[in-house]
Amino acid sequence: MEMKQMILSSLCFSLLLIKLTVVKALISCSNVKYAYTTKGFDDGDVPKAAISGEHLRICERGLTCCTEEMEHKLSTHSRAEFDKLLHNTIGELKEIFETHTHRFDEFFRELLKVSRRGFHDMFVRTYGQLYEQNAYLFSSMFDDLEKYYATGGVDLEDAMDDFFHRLYGKMFQVLNAQHRFDNRYLECVSEQMTEMKPFGDVPNKLILDIKRSFVATRTFVQALSVGKDVVKSIMEVGPTPECSRALMKMAYCPHCHGLPDLKPCSPYCLYVLNNCLNNHVAFGSEWSSFIDSLINLVSRLENSFNIESVLEPIDIKISEAIMNFQENGVAISKKLFHKCGKPRLGKRDLSDQEIPLEKLKFLHNHGARPTTAAGTSIERLVDNLKKKTKKIKKFWQELPLKMCSHSLMEEGAEGCWDGNTETRYTFFW
Repeated sequence: MEMKQMILSSLCFSLLLIKLTVVKALISCSNVKYAYTTKGFDDGDVPKAAISGEHLRICERGLTCCTEEMEHKLSTHSRAEFDKLLHNTIGELKEIFETHTHRFDEFFRELLKVSRRGFHDMFVRTYGQLYEQNAYLFSSMFDDLEKYYATGGVDLEDAMDDFFHRLYGKMFQVLNAQHRFDNRYLECVSEQMTEMKPFGDVPNKLILDIKRSFVATRTFVQALSVGKDVVKSIMEVGPTPECSRALMKMAYCPHCHGLPDLKPCSPYCLYVLNNCLNNHVAFGSEWSSFIDSLINLVSRLENSFNIESVLEPIDIKISEAIMNFQENGVAISKKLFHKCGKPRLGKRDLSDQEIPLEKLKFLHNHGARPTTAAGTSIERLVDNLKKKTKKIKKFWQELPLKMCSHSLMEEGAEGCWDGNTETRYTFFW
């Protein structure tokens, strides 16, 4: 009986040795050495033949081609590759926001410069010396518009209202250059502006258009910048220790099994990356809402809040206001003389002259002048951005799939790694 047990024990041990020899023969480390060294590591780290894997902390502890040092280096390398791939993938989104923030900002700033320059050129041609003597009024208006866009530190409604008040006071003096007015009298004149409505409805309409278009424009550019900053912040979020272990097991445990060319199976890759990118994916719902708001805002820029359609004709609008005052100047002056008192006659300044009505009428024969700010238009910029935003709305939800579709992780036709062994399971996207 004892002899029989000894024979059986000897037979089992022999079979175990045969099995280990067969497994060891199946695991070749030569290919592992080549794959390992192509990553910049020392080929001396790789054992000549499979060894026991009791020292391994992540990969399975059977026979292996990985030493403890190799597993550590490959784990660090898998983390670095993941970080780079994640950074590059999210970087594409960051680039979209950086590019469009720059393009829109450049366009709006250039639009203001073009409008200021066009305004000045047209008023010089039309009013000549009369305009040049009072150009500071209009230059100050553009200064306020540019300052609001740049910093938001201007109350647009107050600034434009102040502009029309100063223009009203200056025009009153020009139209009545034969009289002399002190500051107290001019204050009385200014107080009557709301009742007199010397410029007709032009100020109210223009102030409303400027306020809503500039507010929408600045808000939009700020939103683009916020989007860029949010993406940049998320790019700094690294994988957890659990994720790092899963990445190593997915990417380089095949090396330890003598299968260095084996890529992860698609469903396995998705499982790992969905866990690793859980916070990124969870952010997707908030991101979708942000993109919807951005699309809604950008749609306004090309319609009712189109800053280009406000700035392009601003010279004509203000000229309409001036003409309204010119045509009703006598009647308005009489009412003001009645309310504020008869002014004293003074020595007429030959440099003061009445605003030529025929030149004002000439303004209304001008057709629409094309805007060439930054070599584009608001419509083209908006159309391009809309196409981009539609594609990136689900960016975070689709991030794991996008990364698994990268060549570093995409499974081949010959088989794939399921986390434990080679399989031929294929997942169709």
